[in-house]
Amino acid sequence: MGQPESRENRGAEQSELPPGQRLQRGWPVTHYGPVPKFKPDRWEFRVFGATADGEKHCWSHQDFSALPFSSVVADLHCVTKFSMLGAEWGGVPASAILALAPPAPDATHVMVWAEYGFSSNLRLADFASERTLFATHKDGELLTAEHGFPLRLVVPHLYAWKGPKWVRGIEYMTADRRGFWEERGYHNIGDPWSEQRYSYQEEPGDGPEL
Repeated sequence: MGQPESRENRGAEQSELPPGQRLQRGWPVTHYGPVPKFKPDRWEFRVFGATADGEKHCWSHQDFSALPFSSVVADLHCVTKFSMLGAEWGGVPASAILALAPPAPDATHVMVWAEYGFSSNLRLADFASERTLFATHKDGELLTAEHGFPLRLVVPHLYAWKGPKWVRGIEYMTADRRGFWEERGYHNIGDPWSEQRYSYQEEPGDGPEL
C-alpha cells in the first residue's frame, strides 16, 4: 500500500518516556488471538455508522492502496510498559479517510474494527489528530503479518492498544461505548502521559455514560 517517503528529514531527537515506561530495543510481538491470513481479493475497508451522508463507504485492497500516502515519526507506548521510540510509520492518514467519508455533525467517537471482531474506541478528536495514521509500513518496510499487515492504526499520543492491528474499518458513533480491551478493564482514553492504564483510574467523564 503506497510507497514510503524519504527518511532524510526524520527527526533526530528521541522523546522522553511516559511515566512507568521502559525503553525497548526492537519490537516485541504482542496481540490477543491468532494472526489472520490476508486474502487481498476478499479484503475490504469500511466506514459506516454516523456518516455525513448516511451511507456506508468501502474500499477494496487495491483502492485503499491508491489513497494518499504520508509518513510520521512517532513513538509507540505499550500498556505492558515498553516504549519504542522514533519509528517512522507510513500509510494513509486518518485525515484522508475523514475527508473522503466524513462523519455526521453529531458524531463524537469512533470505533475501530479489526479482524475477528476486535474493536477499540476513540474520541473523534483523537482519531482526527494529524499524526493518526493507518500504517502499512514501518521504517520504510511493509509491516509483517505479526505486526498488523496489511493495516494497523497508529495513534501516537495514546497507548498502543488504541491502535489495533489488522484493521478492517471504522464506525462513527454519536455516543461513546467501550471496545474490546476497554470492556475488560483498560482505561477508556489511554493517555500514556497521564498513565491511564486501567478503568479504575477513570475520572467522571472519561468513560461512556451508564
